[in-house]
Amino acid sequence: MLATPEARHILGLAMILHPVFRALAAALVLFPLAAALSACNGDESWHATNVTGVSPDLEFTMTRAEDGKEVTAADYRGKVTMLYFGYTFCPDICPTTLSNVAQILKGLGDEAGKVRVLFVTVDPDRDTPKVLNQYTDAFAPQFDGLIGTPDELAALARRYRIAYSVKPSNDPTKYEVSHSPAVYVFGDKGKARLLIGNIGQGTPDLKGLEADLHRLINQGDRPGWFDWLQGMV
Repeated sequence: MLATPEARHILGLAMILHPVFRALAAALVLFPLAAALSACNGDESWHATNVTGVSPDLEFTMTRAEDGKEVTAADYRGKVTMLYFGYTFCPDICPTTLSNVAQILKGLGDEAGKVRVLFVTVDPDRDTPKVLNQYTDAFAPQFDGLIGTPDELAALARRYRIAYSVKPSNDPTKYEVSHSPAVYVFGDKGKARLLIGNIGQGTPDLKGLEADLHRLINQGDRPGWFDWLQGMV
């Protein structure tokens, strides 16, 4: 399938414009071709939201609760990495979300060793390294608890548009913490690939998400044209 002369003309004009317009024009022209190729190859859509090409690469500096080591995204290269913000005193959403992630990993069998789950606490005043490590260990060996300084935490949350707030109180019943429930998934080279919505409530499609992770593990950070175009629209 070839683009029409009109489409090629539009694409040629776009190439002399701003890079954003160039990318958009290319996507509009090439999308029918990519969709056709996808159909021919039996390419499946993702169960989670495809954020390929539109969300930033994994990047951070924090302290790992298990050993007190300063770690960065580079320490997790070679693994499919899941990123989730929460806190250990969370009564419902966090434990349910992490339990569901652990269930997904269990379904992956031996492939689960190629995945790491980063649980970033938004409540470091109460989530000491010992508390955080004991908490993550209760779910699966692939979980790492991370603690950041206020600036490190704010920078990472801002990078992925995660909202959180903490209102401390000496009265535990009035100590308030809130945070976004999303889970980001990155490929083995740190490229953002998927965004999983709230799986701490309702009846999430865990088998579908397991299939997504299996696909990422085997595909790595080598998205096809269709994945890239899906991420732009």
